[in-house]
Amino acid sequence: MAAKRDYYEVLGVERGADEAEVKKAFRRLARELHPDVNPGDSEAVARFREVAEAYEVLSDADTRARYDRFGHAGVDGSSLHTDQFMDFGSLSDLLGAFFGDDLFGGARAQRRGGDVAANVTLEFAEAAFGVEQRLDIEVIGDCDRCSGSGAEPGSASHTCDTCGGQGRVQRVQQTALGQFVQTGTCPTCGGRGRVIETPCSSCRGRGLRQVAETVEVQIPAGIMDGQRLQLRGRGSQGQPGGPRGDLYVGVRVRPHPSFQRDGNDVVTVLNLPFTRAALGTTVTVETLDGEQQVELRAGTQPGDVMVLRGKGVPVLNGRGRGDHRVLVNVMLPQRLTDDQRRLLAEFEAAVAEDTYKPDESFLGRIRSAFSG
Repeated sequence: MAAKRDYYEVLGVERGADEAEVKKAFRRLARELHPDVNPGDSEAVARFREVAEAYEVLSDADTRARYDRFGHAGVDGSSLHTDQFMDFGSLSDLLGAFFGDDLFGGARAQRRGGDVAANVTLEFAEAAFGVEQRLDIEVIGDCDRCSGSGAEPGSASHTCDTCGGQGRVQRVQQTALGQFVQTGTCPTCGGRGRVIETPCSSCRGRGLRQVAETVEVQIPAGIMDGQRLQLRGRGSQGQPGGPRGDLYVGVRVRPHPSFQRDGNDVVTVLNLPFTRAALGTTVTVETLDGEQQVELRAGTQPGDVMVLRGKGVPVLNGRGRGDHRVLVNVMLPQRLTDDQRRLLAEFEAAVAEDTYKPDESFLGRIRSAFSG
C-alpha cells in the first residue's frame, strides 16, 4: 500500500498557512479535480478524495494540531475518512458546502450543480428602498455545441457495458465489520449511462463548460450590509442532467455621508452652535425622503433627540418603516474675540438661579438616541 502524501503537500500550502489559505487551496484543487469536469477519470477522483481528506484534517484546529505533532499516525485512528472505512455521507457534507449534493449519491448518478457566489455593492438609498441589479457571473453550464450530451453533433453513443446504462456501480468490500457496499458513479460513462464514441470537440466530452451569464437580481428593500441573498437554481448546472445549484449574492452597502443606520432607524448627528441651541431655531435635515425642516425649541440641550416618525428604513420583508432620529451635538466656541468674550461675561453676570435647569443626563440621552 502506497504511503500517504503529506497533507500540506497535497494542498500545496506551507505548514504555517492560515485557515483562509487552506480553504482557498482546497477550493481551487476541488474545482479542478471535481468529477463533474473529469467524467470517467478515475485518477482525478482519487486525487479529489485525497484533497478532501487533507482539507478535513487541516481545516480543523484539533486534528491539525495532532497531525502537526504526530503526522498521519495522529489522525488515522480518529473519525477521519480512511480508504477502508470511507464515510461517503460525511464526505458529501464536506463537499456540499462547495459543490452541492453527494459526490457519490443521487438517483441515476445525477448530481446537483455547484453553488456560485457573487457580490454586489449598493448605495445607502438602494439598500433602503430596494433595487434591481444586473450581475455578470461565470457558471458551469451545458456546452452549447453538444447541448450537454458530451457527444460531437452527428456522432453516436451506446449503452455503457460497465453499469448497464444505470450510471452507477456497486463495489463490495469485505471488512472486519462485515461486507461494506459502496455505490458510486460509473467510472466508464461518468454517470451518464451511455458511452460517447466521439467526444464533443468543444467540451471534450464533458457536456459542461464554463459560461458567462447575466443575472437580474431584485434586492429587497431594507437589506443590511453583510446580508446574503440566495437565488435557487441560478448556480452551476448539475451532471448528468442534475439540477442547478444556487447563486448566493453577498451585499455590501456604502456608508451615507450624512447619517448612519441603526436597525431600521436612521440617525443623524446635528452640530448646532450653542447660541442657536439656546435661542431655538429651524434647521434643514437630510432624510431618505429628501430635505425636511425641523424646529428646535429654545434651550435645546446636548444629546436631545428629535424623532421623525416613519422616515427610516423599510422593514425587510415586512411592513412599515423605522424612524429618523436627529441627535443634537451642541458646539461651544473655541476661539473668542475680545468683544465676544465681553458679551459672554455680561451674560454670565446676568445669569439667574433658574437660568440653567437640570435635565436628563447627557449620557442617558446618547443611549436613547441609539436604542430608540
